[in-house]
Amino acid sequence: MSTPAYDDQNVFAKILRSELPSHKIYEDEKTLAIMDIMPRGDGHILVIPKAPSRNILDIATDDLNAVMATVQKMAHAVVKAFDADGTTIQQFSEPAGGQVVFHTHVHVIPRFEGVSLKPHTGAMADNDLLASQADKIRAVLA
Repeated sequence: MSTPAYDDQNVFAKILRSELPSHKIYEDEKTLAIMDIMPRGDGHILVIPKAPSRNILDIATDDLNAVMATVQKMAHAVVKAFDADGTTIQQFSEPAGGQVVFHTHVHVIPRFEGVSLKPHTGAMADNDLLASQADKIRAVLA
């Protein structure tokens, strides 16, 4: 299988270029963490590399290492911010793997004993709710 070319018009590329708004949680030289606007649980965030790549199949190793370091930092932050019992980390590659947006991204979702993930319906969360959750996570990181 050959991986299709990277499309720089995807939603995360537009967020990185500030063409679309986002609730930014954390940013460093190589990565950005933002609130997922279609969360499967409270505090659901995404970590994306700044360099273009579709997914795990074509990302440069140093960018992947930077993403995973940020994922670990964000996992600690969301668990603390939401007093969670654990976390789910997910990465989907290509349509067969469940990927919908073709810019590498990793889901970091706080998890609670006995609480299932919400289904991915495509419905956007309330912007004020996302803003308040973003504030909680940023406060832990400060």
